[in-house]
Amino acid sequence: MLLARVAGTVVASRKEPRLDGLTFLLLEQLDIDNEGTGGYVVAADAVGAGVGEVVMYASGSSARQTEYTFERPCDAVVMAIVDSWEVGGDDRYTK
Repeated sequence: MLLARVAGTVVASRKEPRLDGLTFLLLEQLDIDNEGTGGYVVAADAVGAGVGEVVMYASGSSARQTEYTFERPCDAVVMAIVDSWEVGGDDRYTK
């Protein structure tokens, strides 16, 4: 799983039918210091995350292992909303 901040939403009115009902978020990838890496990914939202929240997401075949995305053509999914993280005893992020 990877860390990202929700930068916005993505709306697609025409899409593959198995994607109907999914909510899509634009994620800015984060490094260990809670800084943006310059990379972005579109992910299905399985947990109801909002813009500005820090989330954990999975990509690749792992993205199709949630109840929300099972057997759907999805390459990334938000799996958790992050409350905090620390590295070596130092707090790097607190919601």
